Amino acid sequence: MLRSGLNADGAMAKENGNLDYERGWNAAILAACRWHEAQAAQAMVLSRRTRFPKNLERDAEVHRRSAEMMATLSAEDV
Repeated sequence: MLRSGLNADGAMAKENGNLDYERGWNAAILAACRWHEAQAAQAMVLSRRTRFPKNLERDAEVHRRSAEMMATLSAEDV
């Protein structure tokens, strides 16, 4: 096994490397979900302050859907 947690064939080592990968994956997905949720909230606030709110409301909906879809992803999807 190589020092970086990879086997000689390039696959992740099962013991420690896989757990680290899972933790990193979950943290990244959670951060991305929170970012999309924040962007949706920001777009809704801005839509209340503008004369043309529909575009911002659509943006908020896209961000909301993105956050919902990201929660369904798993490390095996990669």
